[in-house]
Amino acid sequence: MDDDCRPLLSSELPGESYSHRGSTDSLDFKPKRPFHVEPRNIVDDDPQERVSAEAAILNSRVHYYGRLTGSSDRLLSPPNHVIPGPEEIYVYSPLGTAFKVSGTDHTSRNPSIITIFAIWNTMMGTSILSIPWGIKQAGFTLGILILISTGLLMLYCCYIVLKSRKAIPYVDTSDWEFPDVCRYYFGKFGQWSSLFFSMVSLIGAMVVYWVLMSNFLFNTGQFIYNYAHNVNVSDSEFGTNGSDKVICPYPNTDPEGNSTISTLYVGNSGNDTDVNSFEHWWSKTNTVPLYLIILLLPLLCFRSASFFARFTFLGTISVVYLITLVTIKAVHLGFHLEFHWFDTTQFYVPEFRLFFPQLTGVLTLAFFIHNCIITLMKSNRHQENNVRDLSVAYLLVGLTYLYVGVLIFAAFPSPPLFKDCIEPNFLDNFPSSDVMVFVARTFLLFQMITVYPLLGYLVRVQMMGQIFGSHYPSFFHVLTLNILIVGAGVLMAKFYPNIGSIIRFSGATCGLALVFVFPALVHMISLRRQGILRWPSALFHSFLIVLGVANLLAQFFM
Repeated sequence: MDDDCRPLLSSELPGESYSHRGSTDSLDFKPKRPFHVEPRNIVDDDPQERVSAEAAILNSRVHYYGRLTGSSDRLLSPPNHVIPGPEEIYVYSPLGTAFKVSGTDHTSRNPSIITIFAIWNTMMGTSILSIPWGIKQAGFTLGILILISTGLLMLYCCYIVLKSRKAIPYVDTSDWEFPDVCRYYFGKFGQWSSLFFSMVSLIGAMVVYWVLMSNFLFNTGQFIYNYAHNVNVSDSEFGTNGSDKVICPYPNTDPEGNSTISTLYVGNSGNDTDVNSFEHWWSKTNTVPLYLIILLLPLLCFRSASFFARFTFLGTISVVYLITLVTIKAVHLGFHLEFHWFDTTQFYVPEFRLFFPQLTGVLTLAFFIHNCIITLMKSNRHQENNVRDLSVAYLLVGLTYLYVGVLIFAAFPSPPLFKDCIEPNFLDNFPSSDVMVFVARTFLLFQMITVYPLLGYLVRVQMMGQIFGSHYPSFFHVLTLNILIVGAGVLMAKFYPNIGSIIRFSGATCGLALVFVFPALVHMISLRRQGILRWPSALFHSFLIVLGVANLLAQFFM
């Protein structure tokens, strides 16, 4: 009941955050919610039910506030506790009867368990494939410490974002998102910069998706071709023997190179011409990224993405299957660990390496949900449990990343291979003939084909809505935007198909603003306006900003 202590008259002018809307048409829905009704019959299950005494008192209080000032003055609009709750909303006719509204928001909200797994499912993206590579780059011990500490920092920054709109006084922020909060504190700069960095995260994810879809489509086609033509494939690169074969695609080359695994085909027909022709038309970097254009570019031009939203459950299935795959492979391969704290050996990496910023960049995107956490938490049935549910969701995400990263790193067979062979996409360390990995790639390919148009829809809605004021200004505008996005994905898949580097750069870039800088500044400004900002808090949140800047700059020196 904080609103009871709020003065009716104040010398403070309304902020920029709501004055930008321009006219009274954009006022809050709460002050304009219909409530006036004479004590006549209410049409409900009981046709003779009459207006209660409590409703009559609320009606009088709304009239009182209504007479204080005009409807365009927000300072004297009725406080939230005066406005009826969702369960007391009625639609009134000119004849004086009132129809009770059923099925309002409170009945469609989710319990905590659904909210927790919605956050878990949203964060479980392509970054999980790069966690073992990131741990290898940082060193096993340092990688685990960085994963835990980064998860805690990201959780705290996400908590700041979640509570940021509630710290704004005298304004109804119930329908605000974090960009609206940034606009309130930083004006147009906050609005457009938050949009820019949000686009970086979304377009970066779409580029990673294109590279991975090209990879998965290539290996899936390779598996089907070899099986259909009874072709036995013997990898010429270093690899282990046995049923659970593990390969090292680039043993003597730069791991960030673009070459694919050279293979020796031994077929029954002896016709090498067909194999060479297939390799020419089915290349991971030269042809397969172009084939995806035929399928995905038309899907991006759909007006609505509701059809693809029905397949989001595939993300959960894919992650569960990946965890199962990792567990089975670890059981079959066993653990291969030796601890060398600072010295590199032939087969093992040191426990502490100077390449650890590559892991922090990947983790910034892996734990990134800050631009949509407010929306996800709005559907939580028990709003008082938001912080607890957010913490539990981050705990589950961190445990999932830790489980996959530690098992893949520990089970990687060294010797005969060396730990530096772990790829940015750990599925590349298994041959295309591996049936379980083939199933995983097929699952992930279909999931990404359905999620990719959703990401494109989010980019279009945010960008077109801000620039043109319409989510679909014209087919030409939408097609031009989609061609640019698809072109970026094709170029990356052809010339730089290293998802580890793409993830760490996009994660560090969007994390700089939406994870570290804006949440820390918003928190400090809010505390300062309340007169409760102390130097330890200012020092800690300034340190968060320094961490964000250092995380981005370090990516250019790795």
